[in-house]
Amino acid sequence: MAADIVIRGGEVIDGTGAPRRRADVAITDGRISEIGESLSGARTLDAAGQIVAPGFVDIHTHYDAQVFWDPALTPSCFHGVTTVIAGNCGFSIAPTRPEHREVIAKTLENVEDMNVATLTAGIPWDFETFPEYLDSIRRRGSMLNYNAYVGHTALRLFVMGDEAYERAATEQEIQGMCESLEDGLRAGAAGFATSLAPTHVGMNGKPIPSRWSKREELEALCATVGRVGKGVVAFTPGDEMPVERIYELQLEVGRPFTWTALLSFPGGGHAASAKIHAEGVARGANVWPQVTPRPLVIQFVMSEPFLFAGAQLFADLIGKSREERISSYADSEWRKKALAQLDSIAIKPRWDAMTIDESNNPDLIGRKLGELARERGESPLDTLCAISLEEDLTVRVSQPVANDDEEVVGQLLNIEGAVLGLSDAGAHVGQLCDAPQATDLLGNWVREREIMSLERAVQKLSGEPASIFDLEDRGILTQGNHADVVVFDPNTVAPGPVRRVRDFPADGERLTADAPVGMTHVLVNGTPIREDGVSKLGDATAAVGNIAALR
Repeated sequence: MAADIVIRGGEVIDGTGAPRRRADVAITDGRISEIGESLSGARTLDAAGQIVAPGFVDIHTHYDAQVFWDPALTPSCFHGVTTVIAGNCGFSIAPTRPEHREVIAKTLENVEDMNVATLTAGIPWDFETFPEYLDSIRRRGSMLNYNAYVGHTALRLFVMGDEAYERAATEQEIQGMCESLEDGLRAGAAGFATSLAPTHVGMNGKPIPSRWSKREELEALCATVGRVGKGVVAFTPGDEMPVERIYELQLEVGRPFTWTALLSFPGGGHAASAKIHAEGVARGANVWPQVTPRPLVIQFVMSEPFLFAGAQLFADLIGKSREERISSYADSEWRKKALAQLDSIAIKPRWDAMTIDESNNPDLIGRKLGELARERGESPLDTLCAISLEEDLTVRVSQPVANDDEEVVGQLLNIEGAVLGLSDAGAHVGQLCDAPQATDLLGNWVREREIMSLERAVQKLSGEPASIFDLEDRGILTQGNHADVVVFDPNTVAPGPVRRVRDFPADGERLTADAPVGMTHVLVNGTPIREDGVSKLGDATAAVGNIAALR
């Protein structure tokens, strides 16, 4: 019997790391029905001269809300991604009680650069528990396969109410969080995620709820994942859970752990974390630090200076009026004190690397802030505040925060036991767009820099992350698996340009990358969503994707 679709003439890289081979791929009823020579089907997709690979799995996204108004999960779908994991850093939007919907929205606004008006207009809020959240997505459908962690911040608010933003949990409250987490895991959640990062400042400038947790709370929640026996634990480390303890705890819990992120930083610092990882793996720990090929570059305006939120004076301005912010920036004493605080935050400003990207003054565009400040005989913060005040806080600047040392990035990408992550797709939408992680790896790092084989790169994009999460029948091109397939030209594949658009609810703006190069066909569960380099999303509400099940 002829297949529904045959992808003909390409070289198959199956996602296991095995060498490529010339073969056709047949698809029937949404599954791979055969891989071999001279196959026939009702439809044919040409793959001559190209690579046929499993659809890519992005394990670090924040599509928790966007999935409701953009079920195609753009721009990830343009870059060969067919499965995403959301809820990272503990920022899921379930479980959530009605009285905390605004709190969740304002938390996401501050830590993930999500627009509150967009969230209010776009989230249907026909759910409270995590199982109800997954059911809501199933009813509406998604174009990609989707799953999410149960987030720690949401769990704390659900059980503790407003005091989640104030204190450690009681034993009874910890038990309540564990019960809610277990409900989510048994309903099919991808695992449990939390953040202890000092850079994560939430509503009204306070540390996010998960940062108030003590080690016994964190360990009890991780033990719940171990007891259920499904899912991954994801950390952004901090004082209560340093990287060293993550490796010890994984050996106690038994489920895979991942942490965000192993990056290059000015002056080094990555070597110590890499050493901890190597020692932990040698002891048998199943822990996967996340690495990325993308330089971490943040673009911001002084009306929302995300990079500076770790300084208390800037944190105090979160939630305050625009007039209060302007008044502070105009105050020389405030600027002097704020500059001193910025020198002691975790991610310090790199004034000589900070670039003016957008200004009404063309002479400023492209200038480095440090150089400009020296010309003016003042501090870089004085200069940034002055030029911002002149243009009603609309001057846009960018700074590489990490991962801009190409030699070190190449080394990190090849660390054994490190997994691709930190695309942050769906978050920081006005500040960066790293959803093209896959096309960046394949084009810039594999073809141009030759840091690894194409077979290994495909494995890191598909089979490896699917195996960590134990995704059911995904990540490898083999007979019987779901037909998540990407066909790309290895000679041209590239991320394409990033542009700013306004296409979110409530006229929300974002950066997107919707024109990759060399991405020919993308199929989700056997349905083409891209053919011959052209998006075929059509009616974006069509339920092509599934809730990605764990074994």
